[in-house]
Amino acid sequence: MTKSSKTPQQCALFTKFFLPLKDPRRTSKGNIQHSLTDMIFLVISAVISGAVDWTHIEIFGKNQINWLRKFAPFENGIPSHDVLGKVFSSIDSSQFAECFISWVSSIAKISKEEIIAIDGKRIRGSYDNSNNKAAIHMVSAFAVGNKLCLGQVETADKSNEIVAIPKLLDLITTKGCIVTIDAMGCQKDIAEKIIEKESDYILAVKENQKELFAQVEKMFSGNYPKVVDESDDVGHGRVEKRKCHVVSDLKFFDVKDEWKNLRTVIKIESERYIKNTGKTSTETRYYISSLRPDAKKINTAIRSHWSIENNLHWTLDVIFGEDASRKRNNNSAANFNILTKIAMALIARENSIKMSMRAKRYQATINPEFREKILNL
Repeated sequence: MTKSSKTPQQCALFTKFFLPLKDPRRTSKGNIQHSLTDMIFLVISAVISGAVDWTHIEIFGKNQINWLRKFAPFENGIPSHDVLGKVFSSIDSSQFAECFISWVSSIAKISKEEIIAIDGKRIRGSYDNSNNKAAIHMVSAFAVGNKLCLGQVETADKSNEIVAIPKLLDLITTKGCIVTIDAMGCQKDIAEKIIEKESDYILAVKENQKELFAQVEKMFSGNYPKVVDESDDVGHGRVEKRKCHVVSDLKFFDVKDEWKNLRTVIKIESERYIKNTGKTSTETRYYISSLRPDAKKINTAIRSHWSIENNLHWTLDVIFGEDASRKRNNNSAANFNILTKIAMALIARENSIKMSMRAKRYQATINPEFREKILNL
């Protein structure tokens, strides 16, 4: 057996942020064969290389044991998939998320007016009917410019996003940024929290808030002065034209004082043409914001919000197979979601070769040197 002389801090910089993580196993009996840091390094290396479950990770570990021992001891070999599953299902997911946020904060380069999109996603495969357990719902904050998930909070269902969003805002740094949230997060307390964090907000408004929606509609049915920005977006077989109208004269906006630092109301008119079908659809959406009336900036920020769907949620589902995975025990799904986001961030930051994330994972599978680049070893 070849033992590594390197400490976890030396072999993989991200692992040092997980040293405070409480090991759920009973250490007093002295029967722990695999260190928690070694297991985290194993799992993230495996997920980067295409693994999607604990069995895949065990197979990766046994086949790559000599490579793994270049960077960590693995004195007792590779833990079985059962051991991996039990350990990661028992780790406190809230504490694990805090460690993840600490790591992300160390690598993120958040600039002024960075768009931070907040949205929820159900991890569909995490339900367990036999134990009457519903699929978990994860609310994430995504830094659009960095293409990086800054943090997440687990909730029981979408309706609990109202409670989860303030908790998530408390965990991450948003100073100087623009926080965008869909209609579920259009709440007075959330707007106030964002302002307290020295940030600006853009909140979607829908008919579930009848009075607010009616007030916003009124501002665009009258003859109030507006600033307008138009943009075209072409891609994925569609052409979309967007027109952003912004009103800042809110003296007749009856609920203005109920929303902290409210400065503008916004209407987005979009026309989408689908090339394959030849069909055209139109949509009108409304927003409120603490931003000053810069229609181009606001139009760009609202468009950028959808990056959380395209670059985070879609990637988790399609590239990393999150929804198809059946991790049901305790905190298994929530913790694997964190591990996947670490792997995703590391892959996204490796830019020595221009290729898709799927291709980078395949390259990491067959090329240990490229895997080391991703892991910054």
